Amino acid sequence: MDWFFLIVAGIFEMVGVAMINKLHKDRDWKALTLLLTGFGLSFIFLTLAMQTLPMGTAYAVWTGIGASGGTILGMLIYDEPRNLSRIISITVVLGSAVGLKLIG
Repeated sequence: MDWFFLIVAGIFEMVGVAMINKLHKDRDWKALTLLLTGFGLSFIFLTLAMQTLPMGTAYAVWTGIGASGGTILGMLIYDEPRNLSRIISITVVLGSAVGLKLIG
């Protein structure tokens, strides 16, 4: 369950990051609510994952999911630049997360 909790934490981190962008653009109270909820749930699930996962591994994977997911959401939803360098970088981050899972 620890890796499941960590993935869920990363997904909620992505929600929080996406809502920062939406709040900045729209000044919408719903975006603020989703931002706070997303980050709050992200920390709760990260805490659950860290009960059995090493702190460094959990934090690295959590930030990797949030950063990669935020970048992907930015490209898909907010028309942020899509180029080979960004895609390769996302692949490296996600590959590193898989590596951490495989080694420990």
